[in-house]
Parts: sequence; C-alpha cells; structure tokens
Amino acid sequence: MQKKKGLRIYVCGPYTAESEAQIIQNVMKAIDIGLALWKKGHYPYIPHLTHFVDLRAREKCVEMRWEEYIEWDRVWLEVCDALLYLGNSKGAVKELEYAKKLGKIIYYDIKDVPNIYEETGCLVHEL
Repeated sequence: MQKKKGLRIYVCGPYTAESEAQIIQNVMKAIDIGLALWKKGHYPYIPHLTHFVDLRAREKCVEMRWEEYIEWDRVWLEVCDALLYLGNSKGAVKELEYAKKLGKIIYYDIKDVPNIYEETGCLVHEL
C-alpha cells in the first residue's frame, strides 16, 4: 500500500507567559506536539522555535517587535495545509482567525489529525 502524502501542519498555541520557565514549557509542549505530528507522517511548522531566534536577536541587539514575529508566522501559515490549535493566546487567536480566512484545515486535538501510516500497518506511538 502506498504512503499517503503528509500535511504541512502549523502548530498554533500559547508562547508568551508570565515567567521564562512558563515560556520554555510552552515551547517544549509545541515541540512535543510537532514530534507527534511527525510520527503521524506530517510536516509540522513550530513557530515557538522562534524563541531561540528571539534570544539570539537580543544578544545581537537586533530589535524584533511582536508584530514582526506575527508577520513572520503568517507567511508560513499561508503555505501550510492545516493548523493544529493548542489553546488561547493573543497571537494564537489571530493565527486561528487567519487560518480560517485562508480556508485551512483546522484541528483542535492531535487525536483528530489522521495518521497516514495506519493503512501501511506501521506502528506509531504518541509522545
């Protein structure tokens, strides 16, 4: 049986938080979800990884405003096939609205994202 084509899925969820520890927790959650999507045969885009761009930008005295990160993310959202919505935040709500406007497939739970390996008999475990 031939493998189905994986989707490019935008991982959408809270990033900003009250503490650096909570921000890192949000980043790690998004990475874990991205890995689970990969194991299901898809190609995740994880905007939370720009956390590391932000850290480096500060070290190099490169100012990037919140709106610029949103613009950066929108460009990638435009080329994704779907969006997986993990929860509310100012940016996540904007991304969800934009994805709907673009007619993207919207998932609200990773369990709803199809596993493209199911038909091939490959065993895929959730993280």
